[in-house]
Amino acid sequence: MKRFLVLFLILAVAASVFAGGNRNTETAAAAGTAFTSYASGFPQRVTISIPVYDRAYQGLDVTNNALTRWVQSEFGNKYNVTVNYVAVGRSTEYQDYLQMLAARRAPNIVMHYDMPIAVNYYGLGALQEINWDEIAFYAPNFYNQTKGMIQQYGTLDNKKMFFFAERPVSDNFTTLVRKDWVERAGYRVDQLTNLETFNQMLLKWKELGLGTMGHRLLMNNYTYSYAFRDWPINAAERNLYSELSVADLTTNASKEWLRDMNWKYNNGVLDQEFFLRNDDAKAQAEFVAGRTGTFDMYLLSARREDVMLATQRNSPGADFAVLPVGWNVPQGKVAQSRGYWQFGMIMGISNNTTEIQRRAIWMFLEWMNTPAVLDVLQKGTNGIGLTQNNNKDYWCLVVESAREPNEDAFWAAQRALMAPQGWESLADDVIRNYRATAQWRTPDPLFTVPIPAITQYRADLNVLFQELYVRIVRAPTAQFETVYAEAVRQYNAAGYQAIIDEKRQVIQAGNFIQ
Repeated sequence: MKRFLVLFLILAVAASVFAGGNRNTETAAAAGTAFTSYASGFPQRVTISIPVYDRAYQGLDVTNNALTRWVQSEFGNKYNVTVNYVAVGRSTEYQDYLQMLAARRAPNIVMHYDMPIAVNYYGLGALQEINWDEIAFYAPNFYNQTKGMIQQYGTLDNKKMFFFAERPVSDNFTTLVRKDWVERAGYRVDQLTNLETFNQMLLKWKELGLGTMGHRLLMNNYTYSYAFRDWPINAAERNLYSELSVADLTTNASKEWLRDMNWKYNNGVLDQEFFLRNDDAKAQAEFVAGRTGTFDMYLLSARREDVMLATQRNSPGADFAVLPVGWNVPQGKVAQSRGYWQFGMIMGISNNTTEIQRRAIWMFLEWMNTPAVLDVLQKGTNGIGLTQNNNKDYWCLVVESAREPNEDAFWAAQRALMAPQGWESLADDVIRNYRATAQWRTPDPLFTVPIPAITQYRADLNVLFQELYVRIVRAPTAQFETVYAEAVRQYNAAGYQAIIDEKRQVIQAGNFIQ
């Protein structure tokens, strides 16, 4: 039924696009076209719809808050524009966009972090072509800072389709551990440099009655198997199977990760109800309550209250550390991870966007890109607070992390954003780990044409993967091989093999960047 729904939505989008065509596309696209300046504001009110991720932070309405009202006051009122924010679920964004596109009520910007999904939106006919000269006229600074990415990656089938946010190279995603538990188990945190040692420590946690390793139900974003992959990488295998939006269940690396998770579950050192933790808030609640001793999170200074101090209120004396490089890596492997492409957010203009709205969008990005505006959005001021990820879901349209004049200043700013008061060393450890693993971060292949099977089967496969991997992890150890083999058969039959077959054809045709 879900697959039929997705197919229905796809057909609805295609039909609406066929009926409407690209009638809103800039028709005078030649260089030197004279554009109308709206520096004094638009003569008639223009409404633009801007997507913003909704991460279900308690008490936050992402579409109406002090920050969105400030944006309206400072940009919207100045240029006679109504800025309408549209919530997109972070874990349900693909489904959300499909539904909005089919209903022709998508925001004017269609965005995604993963190029294959962005290409799929193009393949659905949901985006209109863009004119680089138009961007340069209405957003000159934004265009000059991103034109290298736009010109290198923004064209599909000889059509100009995408524009991008900058991506300074950094990452604040990490795994927090109860340092006091590690020490009570007789270890130092810096000893946990391989999977085998980490697992032995988990057994000691169980023996002492401390708690288990935390785990959130995997969905929509799949990087779990990297630590189990061979190094140097097998390029042919990587190109076929490494995919952020569809799990690589059938690879040997995935199998060995599942084998380890099965061992953890059957030995009682993994959260026994991990399959119920289907969002960050639920996984965080287990950590704060003192039932789990690890928590995957984006380290930010704003997390001091809801993670560190909240845990200490339940467990006086609790202390925290960042797990070191290698803690989840089997002996003989290396700490691989997914490398980012040089661009951040990938964006297109939806087909329901008018010419005047599109120009207002460029002006909005130009305004947001100015240092003074970014400073307010990223640091908060004058009654504008910070969300748990420092308002990033608003300013990620222009840059992925704070922009600084040099590398030292950049890392100093990153540290300030990450470091919770009283646990500043955690930020130092995250930065140190990130630098130490640079040699093993490699990007997935970037396909430059749509993969129709991903569009057709992705939603079903995401649901099926959750069912299958939970079943495999919870299977009795003696049944692991049998349960895994049957899961692979089901997964391939449900569309994964079709995705691999289409990818193979695209790779053979050379329509990818490695």
